[in-house]
Amino acid sequence: MPVRRHHVLLVAWTVLWFLLVEPSGGFSWHYLRQGEELLFSDRPDGGLALYAHHPELQIGPVSLAVARLFSPFPPRTGALLAEAAMSGLGLAMLVLVGRTAARHYLGTGTNHRRLQQRLLIAGLAFIPMWVEVSVRFAHLDDVLALFFTTLAAHELSRGRATAVAVYLALAVDSKPWALAFAPLLLALPRTRWLRSALWFTALVAVAWLPFYLGDLDTMAAAKFTIPNQPASALRWFGVTDPATPWWDRPAQFALGLGLGTLAVWRGRWPAVVLLGADARILLDPSVYTYYSASILLGTLLWDTVGQRRLVPWWSWIALAALYGGTLFLPSDPARGFVRLAFVVVSAAYVLLWPTGSRRGRGRGGSRRPAGRDGVPGAERERAAA
Repeated sequence: MPVRRHHVLLVAWTVLWFLLVEPSGGFSWHYLRQGEELLFSDRPDGGLALYAHHPELQIGPVSLAVARLFSPFPPRTGALLAEAAMSGLGLAMLVLVGRTAARHYLGTGTNHRRLQQRLLIAGLAFIPMWVEVSVRFAHLDDVLALFFTTLAAHELSRGRATAVAVYLALAVDSKPWALAFAPLLLALPRTRWLRSALWFTALVAVAWLPFYLGDLDTMAAAKFTIPNQPASALRWFGVTDPATPWWDRPAQFALGLGLGTLAVWRGRWPAVVLLGADARILLDPSVYTYYSASILLGTLLWDTVGQRRLVPWWSWIALAALYGGTLFLPSDPARGFVRLAFVVVSAAYVLLWPTGSRRGRGRGGSRRPAGRDGVPGAERERAAA
């Protein structure tokens, strides 16, 4: 794949942010170290009993297995290498989203130079939030969940049903909240729904079921709570519980899955990730900045694949509202209100506003008609790549 100018600019932007944030980075890396050591140990509170004894480790087994790759290094070196690798995954995701958009609009006469410009502008907003999750907090589980989801979206544009299911399952096996992105399966042709659902269910079960069978107390891990922070959007619904309400996590999943399904029904599958992340931001009792990385991936997909406007407004609106609001708004209630307003407005927009796209209500697989110049779709696809 040739190196484009916008790729070089995005690499330089990522390196700059990495150097700015890394001195205070790796905030949560010790959770990954602890989890992978326990998972691969024979301690009574490790192995398949891990989640039963350590419900605070809300990290999927795939993430712990990947964290194992950095265990041979000293703690600081391992953290630094992990942060660099996760930053690199962010750049890979930008390339994947660009190729997804090119394939999605294949045969529609889309100006690919404008598409590259759109990706560059949206990517400049995406990188600061990506560095939050990959470097400052070093949340490998969230990074892998979003990376696998990006791969699933790319395979969806190629019409590869089994690959979509496999990558979505790996996302859930990395971090459970990625279940909200499962409606991407519904963007496949109906004839492939059953097979894809079976693959998805089987791979999720293979990763998680051994822990539940190995120690029945693992069920208690789902009830783990975190403080309900004053800046959460939950406060604006009158939820003043000091910790996560019992209904909160099921409501998050239900809302995310419902909104994603509605987006697919409306012919707007590129909105699924944004809507799933919106549900998390709306109902989560915590307000860590790294949560917003999922929002920025959602706006990136929407701005580049879901609509054809040159300026990717939603990526920059999300950065200003969720990151800028955290830094500059003076009070917790104000920050909570901005989070609530962003979720409501962005969800309404991607579901209801005209997109200007000619793709209509077609399913995820990219069609390959001849273009206006009469070039067959397969040849145009190679040129676009």
